Amino acid sequence: MRILILGAGVVGSFNAARLRVAGHDASLLARGRRLAELREHGVVLEDFRSGRRTTTLVPLADRLEPEDAYDLAIVAVRRNQIPSILPALAQNHRIPSALFLGNNAAGPQDMIEALGRQRVLIGMPNVGGERLGHIVRCLSSRWLPLLFGQLDDVSTPRTEAIVRLFRSAGLSARVVKNVDAYQKTHAAFLPACAGALYLAGGDVHHLAHMPEALKLFVRASGEALRALRTVGIPLKPSGTRLVEWIPEPILVFGLRRFLDSRLAIVGGTERVMNSFPDEMKELADELRGIFRQSGLPSPASDVLFAQVEARFHGGGRGFTEAPPPRAVASRPG
Repeated sequence: MRILILGAGVVGSFNAARLRVAGHDASLLARGRRLAELREHGVVLEDFRSGRRTTTLVPLADRLEPEDAYDLAIVAVRRNQIPSILPALAQNHRIPSALFLGNNAAGPQDMIEALGRQRVLIGMPNVGGERLGHIVRCLSSRWLPLLFGQLDDVSTPRTEAIVRLFRSAGLSARVVKNVDAYQKTHAAFLPACAGALYLAGGDVHHLAHMPEALKLFVRASGEALRALRTVGIPLKPSGTRLVEWIPEPILVFGLRRFLDSRLAIVGGTERVMNSFPDEMKELADELRGIFRQSGLPSPASDVLFAQVEARFHGGGRGFTEAPPPRAVASRPG
């Protein structure tokens, strides 16, 4: 199988290197400074647990031409960058399948309109991490599989071939039904998390010791999950529903412990949120659309989405302290 991975961030770099090491014909499309780094250093991965670094030389491209032939395109770019990728994919009729990995609260309609329903697959990435210059620090695990599927929820020889592709590289992958719901459920947490982080001046450890900001995040997450269910989107994985029923103090305590851990930093929480307010704003706008459709109030989300807007427009680091919790309605029950 000949594969082109579009996007040379954490997800694209990790999968390109792992597939290449496994002997697959995988190429990586990159541009600008990132392309120059890859030409000079190759794909340098650092495992967050061991600190071990590997360097893999992956064939590089700086554009997709209409006549370029690949069996599979894997699109691993930020949500707000998808519109810039679609025209090149639409002009190319020699790539039968495009797998879009990433955050998405609006659904795949823009991809369907550009490429046709049969070419589009969507999924959740199999790695987290951050880029530190030319080095990609990765957090991967068999407990973090690549989850993907066709839009008709049918397993086919095509999806089975993609599962085999990743598993042959030692990467966990599986086909799931209603993968659109997985993407939307995951995206429901992200802008609120970013907004809370911006309240803390972009510092994860500082956020861990701002209980009012953590309460806002918990309440905003509950608002988003209720809105998804109201408009008919099931929460996936199903265990996510527990977030709505676990008492707020317990959720805040768990968040504080996580944000005070090395995992929150090395896993990329701080750097990703701070580096990509453009994607966080895109997701916040998409969630606002879901709130409008649901007709439900979103007071905590409104506060945190305002922080995302401020960071996106260069409005500084946000408030030094979150509004008092009484200003935001608590969860029912």
